[in-house]
Parts: sequence; C-alpha cells; structure tokens
Amino acid sequence: MFLERSSYRRRRLGDAARILPVLALLLILVPVWWVPEAVSLTGGALWLFGLWAALIVLTAALHIALHASDRAAWARGEDDSQSGGEDER
Repeated sequence: MFLERSSYRRRRLGDAARILPVLALLLILVPVWWVPEAVSLTGGALWLFGLWAALIVLTAALHIALHASDRAAWARGEDDSQSGGEDER
C-alpha cells in the first residue's frame, strides 16, 4: 500500500523526532568513547554546549516542519486514522 507524499513526509518527520533523543545521547557520549587524554575538559565542554545548541535548532526545525505538515493535513481534511495510522489495531 502506497501512502500519499504528504502522509509519508509526516510519518518520516515523526520518526526523526523519535530518533533525535537517541542520537543526542550517542553524540553526548562521543568524547567519553574517545581516549580521555585526547579530549580536554575544555574540548568536552565546547562539544557539549555546541551539541546542545545544535539540538535546540534541530528540535525547533522539526517542530516547525511537523506543525506545518499537520496544519496542511488539517486544511485538506485528512486524519491519521484515515491514512492507516499506527493507532489502529
């Protein structure tokens, strides 16, 4: 079964929003996995706060994209239950 392009896009944006916390955790641990002597305290702090800022920007972008796609779907009269949403069982 093929989904409409907008429905497919909404689902992939939702998947990206679900994966983001796991990706953030893995990226936070990168300096710990590196040889601790290779990453100074300053380098680790810069990594952490740079990552924090990037995650804020990425989360805001995902929020805006999801909100825009939901608003467009609502304007077209679509509903997740009509497109075979995951809540149907």
